[in-house]
Amino acid sequence: MTKTLLIIHHTPSPHTQEMFEAVLAGAIDPEIEGVQVIRRPALVVSPVEMLQADGYLLGTPANLGYISGALKHAFDCAYYQLLDTTRGRPFGVYLHGNEGTEGAERGLDAITTGLGWVQAAQTVVVSGKPSKDDVEACWNLGATVAAALME
Repeated sequence: MTKTLLIIHHTPSPHTQEMFEAVLAGAIDPEIEGVQVIRRPALVVSPVEMLQADGYLLGTPANLGYISGALKHAFDCAYYQLLDTTRGRPFGVYLHGNEGTEGAERGLDAITTGLGWVQAAQTVVVSGKPSKDDVEACWNLGATVAAALME
């Protein structure tokens, strides 16, 4: 039975695009079998797509110390439909920030804890231009969350 991994992202800059591409590459690695990867910009993802997914990767810049308005909007539209229905599903997060990301990390922690989601990999936080190690960490994040769905 195929599982679905939904990547919900807000990718407004070259740095977040580079991180997104690395996460996606890890998630679709040929060694990961039985996992369909769907990617949706945060402003267009539907609550139905979020309900149907078996796991999630969330990517956002930290804007003014918080998650992007786009990702917040996605959760505002779907939170109560997801509540209780998606409890226990694995997720991972990647964040890009030029200043502080603590507020964004706290915000996503509050949302995912409220939903009862289970963090499958450590959050990847990048400041400035992603280094080779940052890109590798993003790849590993995508692969780890996707592999969690194979079990």
